[in-house]
Amino acid sequence: MSTSSMSAPVAQPLSGPVVAAEVRTVALLLGTAVAALLVYYFIGVDQGAMSVFGKSMYIHEFFHDGRHFLGFPCH
Repeated sequence: MSTSSMSAPVAQPLSGPVVAAEVRTVALLLGTAVAALLVYYFIGVDQGAMSVFGKSMYIHEFFHDGRHFLGFPCH
């Protein structure tokens, strides 16, 4: 009679490289979200006179044509 001993896989706790990869992934996702919100603000929300970043029209004028191309009204 032969007996076969089959051991069940044991879950290992997360360690070094796996945790570092997850932290990098979360940081990448957060960085991408922040960058996307900034782009959305500058293209879609910044109105020059009501600008959060100063009272000049430089940012508004820099994104002006792109704003119209993407369908955002600005005046």
